[in-house]
Amino acid sequence: MIQDNKPKLLNRLNRIEGQVRGIARMVEDDRYCIDVLTQIQAVRAALSKVESKLLKAHLDHCIESAIVSGDTDEQRKKASELIALLDHAR
Repeated sequence: MIQDNKPKLLNRLNRIEGQVRGIARMVEDDRYCIDVLTQIQAVRAALSKVESKLLKAHLDHCIESAIVSGDTDEQRKKASELIALLDHAR
């Protein structure tokens, strides 16, 4: 992971953690289901943004490095990792 992104990603993840705690409080307080579901959708969207940032960093750094290196074994390894990740997400 590129170190420039690390503080930003950690900040986003800390905010998401706070949102999840807030959702737990909403459930404890018997809040209206639509309000809880709305917050769950917000957490999903926030996690999706973090995921996208990490995927972009992986492509920009790890995958690009494997391509530039000319090492076909490393290129295949990185491509296989990415394919496995995307297959697992389905």
